[in-house]
Amino acid sequence: MNRTIRKVAVLGSGIMGSRIACHFANIGVEVLLLDIAPKELTEEEKKKNLTLDSPAVKNRIVQSSFDSTLKSNPAPLYDKRFASRIRLGNFTDDMAKIKDYDWTIEVVVENLDIKKKVYTEVEKFRKPGTLITSNTSGIPIHLMAEGRSDDFQKHFCGTHFFNPPRYLKLLEIIPTPKTDPEIVKFLMHYGDLYLGKTTVLCKDTPAFIANRVGIYGILKAVDSMRKLDLNIDEIDKLTGPVIGRPKSATFRTSDVVGLDTLIKVANGLYAGLPNDEGREMFKMPEAINKLEQNKWLGDKTGQGFYKKVKGAKGESEILTLDLKTFEYKPKAKAKFATLETTKTIDNLKERFKVLFAGKDKAGEFYRDSFYGLFQYVSNRIPEIADELYKIDDAVCAGFGWEVGPFETWDAVGVEQTVKNMEGMGYKPKQWVYDMLASGNKSFYKVEGGQRKYYDIPSKSYKQIAGKEEFIILENLSDKIVWKNAESKVTDLGDGVINFSWHSKSYTLGSSVIEGLNKAVDLAEKNYRGLVVGHQGADFSLGANLGLVFMYAIEQDYDEIDFMVRAFQNSTMRLRYSSVPVVVCPQGRTLGGGCEMTLHADIVQAAAETYVGLVEVGVGLIPGGGGTKEFTKRVSDSLQEGDVELNALQNAFMNIATAKVALSAEEAREMKILRSHDRISINRDRQIADAKQAAIELAEAGYTMPLQAKNIKVQGRTGMALFMAGVNGMRMGNYISDHDAKIAMKIANVMCGGDLTAPQEVSEQYLLDLEREAFVSLCGEKKTLERIQSILTGGKPLRN
Repeated sequence: MNRTIRKVAVLGSGIMGSRIACHFANIGVEVLLLDIAPKELTEEEKKKNLTLDSPAVKNRIVQSSFDSTLKSNPAPLYDKRFASRIRLGNFTDDMAKIKDYDWTIEVVVENLDIKKKVYTEVEKFRKPGTLITSNTSGIPIHLMAEGRSDDFQKHFCGTHFFNPPRYLKLLEIIPTPKTDPEIVKFLMHYGDLYLGKTTVLCKDTPAFIANRVGIYGILKAVDSMRKLDLNIDEIDKLTGPVIGRPKSATFRTSDVVGLDTLIKVANGLYAGLPNDEGREMFKMPEAINKLEQNKWLGDKTGQGFYKKVKGAKGESEILTLDLKTFEYKPKAKAKFATLETTKTIDNLKERFKVLFAGKDKAGEFYRDSFYGLFQYVSNRIPEIADELYKIDDAVCAGFGWEVGPFETWDAVGVEQTVKNMEGMGYKPKQWVYDMLASGNKSFYKVEGGQRKYYDIPSKSYKQIAGKEEFIILENLSDKIVWKNAESKVTDLGDGVINFSWHSKSYTLGSSVIEGLNKAVDLAEKNYRGLVVGHQGADFSLGANLGLVFMYAIEQDYDEIDFMVRAFQNSTMRLRYSSVPVVVCPQGRTLGGGCEMTLHADIVQAAAETYVGLVEVGVGLIPGGGGTKEFTKRVSDSLQEGDVELNALQNAFMNIATAKVALSAEEAREMKILRSHDRISINRDRQIADAKQAAIELAEAGYTMPLQAKNIKVQGRTGMALFMAGVNGMRMGNYISDHDAKIAMKIANVMCGGDLTAPQEVSEQYLLDLEREAFVSLCGEKKTLERIQSILTGGKPLRN
């Protein structure tokens, strides 16, 4: 059956329901969001003489929840305009409308009786053959389907999103024994391709996969903390980015999510797993029980493991809870010798080897906490999953880990780690010993560009299902055709190569620029297309500011001019190469990263791309073609009768205010992305999508464009209007004198310099103005102060 999802009904408008509705709206689906109608009037409603039958009253709960969601940070929508795709209603008046919807998702309170009552109403109106799923995180899926019609049970399963659904990639699919296998197959594919999720097929076991393992991992870290007499600040230092976890680490994450949520899931696991060998780990430590009694549940109650207070001078200060005295104290700087030795190790898997070998408390903590986790996950197969990769996929996508438990185990060496585990009283399940005895020394290996996992029943390696269409660059080490210290060129096959780089913060220094130009050379000589992108956390944070600062301090402006000219030439090569170039921005794509994006033939952006020209923040202007390109795009877009300066002013403000699009859709609205540029909802598909785009351009008969010589600029007319606006902002104290100076430098480039009348100029003419402005600002004391503030403290300075 060819199934298409055009309209989705979401039942329940709480935190999860509203956010799930928003994510479906993100991908262009029409959504109906329903909740219960109130049974009592508020005092305000009584004053307005409203009744329980008034539409405003009946929709009060759903409207309030939805309004709260739209105000939440981070934003649940790619673009605020997408809120119009969501219609609100209540169960009493609007449940009948679900007959017109392709998929109904239940997200009501975690109570089986209430869910069953909702399903009884759903069955009255649901059209046979349409999907019906539950977002439950704890109730067994098969219990919810009991007593329902055959058609309902055939089309019913669990679809467990993680909060917030826009940002956390995990979608667990949990069928019942009566779920049609074709429905499961459809949901696995739909979640991956359309919702951008890592879809993981789960068994109907308590907390499914991610929460079962993730919560165990958190509580095991707390257990190791107790054993080694470590404190909260130390644990969050040890369990954050240094091991590929979010900055919020362990205790800050608990505060953000809510300690009551952690306790609820853990208590449910303790009650529901009488035969789990690790059951006692889910029993809440006395300290956490005391936090619950005090109602110190984290951010929602104003305090938890951390507490934000106002200092003596009115500044915000974060205090940390001392679990021994239950008093809040200033955050202590956690230092460990083992962590110091890993500062220069960028490769996470290499870093793990050093961390596990540490001789101090940090090393002891890693060994104890991870060995316990390794033992636990080995015992969960086949209970919660038949294939080990599902555990890694679920925990990484649900909890934001860079590598899962089995991947970590591989990184430190399976065989030696098993011996070390035994020495500390931990022992993995027998299948791990059998794997090693059969000569297989790792859980994963790469063959033919594809990562394979160890399949326990067959004692052989198999390809991970559903990943055939992905291109994972780290799996293509045998396809590298050129590399230097910070970048490489990889053959993607079918006549397309990829350029990627791994410099610190993915900055665009000389090694990266050398690699970029080499990639264009190779593509023009031997291939038919070039993809520019990597699979790191961010695309690029821009130029190497440290180098700019050093040359500026030494007043070596010729060197700065050379650097800027080289970068301009490189971005222009992307635009004017003889083969199509597809650029793949994702994550933070700032400054020079944005300028690379602006010069692509096609952009294949990840949905979560945060892109903008932010050079004003360090006292500079975009110098790699960004100012030129915004000016050119305004000129290209003008139609007869347009008010030219209005369009130019919008582009000017985007640069002068360092505006950053907070999604690829916002980038399209800001004109950073064009109508023909593309968006990959699932980042894992981005490089493959980009390769296909390059092939399509090549096969369509790609012809290298000619450099533009007809860019309309406004000259002194435009400058006068920009000057009036900038002076007005300065007089109102909205900007500083230095902000005003930078703004007029931008205006000078966008208006074509000191021209007596509007006229047409070339791209090179604007690039020269751009470069001159950039270099001149490097001689400004206040610019150097701004750069220094970013380099030393990571904070922008407004001087």
